[in-house]
Amino acid sequence: MTENRLREIVDSMPSELPSAVRSSRVRGEEIWIEVERERFRDVAAHIHNSWGANLITLHAVDNRTSTGDFKVVAVLALKGELETLTIMFPVEPNEPRFPSLTPEIPCADWYEREIHDMFGIVPVDHPELRPLVLYDDWPEGEYPLRKDFDPHRRPGRIPSAYRFRRVEGEGVFEIPVGPIHAGVIEPGHFRFSVAGEPIIALEVRLGYVHKGIEKLSESTPYDKGVYLSERISGDNSFAHSLAYCQAVEAIAGVEVPERGLYLRSAFAEMERIYNHFGDLGGIALDTAFGVGAAHAAILRERMMAMNERATGSRFLRSVNRLGGVSLDLDQEQVEAVLSQLVILKLEFKEFVELITGTPSLLDRTESTGRLSLEAAKDLNVVGPGARASGVDRDVRRDHPYAAYRNLSFRVPVRSEGDVDARMRVKIDEVYESMSIVDQALGNLPKGEVTTPKFEIPPGRIGMSLVESPRGELVHWIISGDGRPFRHKIRDASFHNWRAMEVAVLGNIVPDFPLINKSFNLSYSGSDL
Repeated sequence: MTENRLREIVDSMPSELPSAVRSSRVRGEEIWIEVERERFRDVAAHIHNSWGANLITLHAVDNRTSTGDFKVVAVLALKGELETLTIMFPVEPNEPRFPSLTPEIPCADWYEREIHDMFGIVPVDHPELRPLVLYDDWPEGEYPLRKDFDPHRRPGRIPSAYRFRRVEGEGVFEIPVGPIHAGVIEPGHFRFSVAGEPIIALEVRLGYVHKGIEKLSESTPYDKGVYLSERISGDNSFAHSLAYCQAVEAIAGVEVPERGLYLRSAFAEMERIYNHFGDLGGIALDTAFGVGAAHAAILRERMMAMNERATGSRFLRSVNRLGGVSLDLDQEQVEAVLSQLVILKLEFKEFVELITGTPSLLDRTESTGRLSLEAAKDLNVVGPGARASGVDRDVRRDHPYAAYRNLSFRVPVRSEGDVDARMRVKIDEVYESMSIVDQALGNLPKGEVTTPKFEIPPGRIGMSLVESPRGELVHWIISGDGRPFRHKIRDASFHNWRAMEVAVLGNIVPDFPLINKSFNLSYSGSDL
């Protein structure tokens, strides 16, 4: 199937493009195309537009010690297919540039700014090439993800200031919010431009607590890398460690025992449930509906307590391991989880009736923070935020992993695109997740839960997509000697923060916290 797909894609290119393809190959369900650097934008735009492919990551690799060049890598997921398509091309160190993809695919914007910050490779014709990751007074010529950058050396500082977008006009003024906030949240700066009450522009500025995870991973042995991945975004610990494990397992060509796959699916949904309980409670809180918020907090606490009883960790940490999972559930534990889920489902039904039957809450959520289908597609928004705007995409169904191909579930999709739609998508997803846990644990296969130790050969590439509670996340790894040579991580929030800048337009500033909570974005997930 994939061989035929590759041939169809190459044959579909306009007459001037086939010569741009230097080589192509197929590996499993992955298509690889190496292109001429100057034709990268043309080839990628054609595949994106003609084949409905989503850009899921765009990053660089420093190969100067092996092949003498950098590589730029773009990975796209073909619509409605299992396959992914990787486009790559070399960049010479003495001419570190490539044609920007952003004019054709808007969601490439942050990727290319990140490449420029971390590697010093210039995306030519990028419409707004400003720093994304590096702090304001970072010195020129220091590129953290190049191999010759010493992470133990503190670079000097050059006085400078970040250039925010300015909206000019009579009666327009700016409201800066953050980066330090009154609540117990991480730092992020939000620059509002308003004319009267409505918001006419918003710029999100992150990176204040960038952790250097990708650089750290290059010096972290694979078994310790599982724990590092759990620290990327705390409330998505299981999803990130699962993606890391699956990427390494793909490199090693190892198969996880079926029982381990079913347990992984069950634990992933248990993480989704407690996250959605928290999100729904946050929406209730930001509409001043304290009773609903308290009810959701109780549900979330009970779910996390159940996680701890089953695995020893409220956040499901140290559960994933390379080759499977680190623990098994006996029949008594399985029955305890499933019986508790029955109780939680009944209590959740009461909560749903409460919040969907409260006019004052619906008055705040309906038509607030609307994100159109067109905007969601342009920015490649992922997860519940995308599905609430009509994007019918879910990695569990479209690129199944763990035991999902053997489990029955529905992907809730709505079209309104407002806070209310995002709330209702998450409500429906909770019910689906409960059903998945019931199926996975109720039909656990016999056998082992992990594969014994295996070799991880250097010089190979592995990638994993996982549908986290916030949406699709990606781990892409080139293996080195006992640890990753290059580890690219893309959290769902990296795409979805841009959606915030669009969804708030036309709303008033006091509605911003509610819109923000409906997406439930992670600062830590972006500040890698």
